[in-house]
Amino acid sequence: MAADETRWLDDREQALWRITREFLWQFPSAMDRQLNVDSNMQSGEYSVLAVLSESPDTSLRPADIADGLRWDRSRLSHLLRRMEAKGMITRCSDATDRRGQQIELTEAGWKTIREAAPSHVTFIREKLFDSLNEQERAAFETAIPKILATLEACEPGATCKGSALDDPQECTEG
Repeated sequence: MAADETRWLDDREQALWRITREFLWQFPSAMDRQLNVDSNMQSGEYSVLAVLSESPDTSLRPADIADGLRWDRSRLSHLLRRMEAKGMITRCSDATDRRGQQIELTEAGWKTIREAAPSHVTFIREKLFDSLNEQERAAFETAIPKILATLEACEPGATCKGSALDDPQECTEG
């Protein structure tokens, strides 16, 4: 896109972007601090424990965990190694695919997530939802999925023109 075609942000959009950027930097740090102080774990560990504990199956393939969290598989692989060393999870052979593995919570993993969940949910409620009135929650509930859908509509390295929600084919290789 040429500079003369750039759709610059107006003053209101620029102000909203700056607030959004600040939120994107500060909220994950605050969440990590809460989990570290209250439960001696990282947010990534909590996320994996939550996905496993909420699954109707007793174990999941690493690819399913990565997909559920929308994470890169190599990032998950490193984290699973650390969590296994801490005794939170165990790996076993996948009965349906001998080359694959299944990840399962250990008793220590179950204990960790059960003890961490109440304070983490309290943090999320107090820092995110309690600060919003009903109209703001509804706007947030509508806006965030739309933004995520736009991000997910294009493959990495592609450039989206216009709204990928309206026309996902508007993505071009970057």
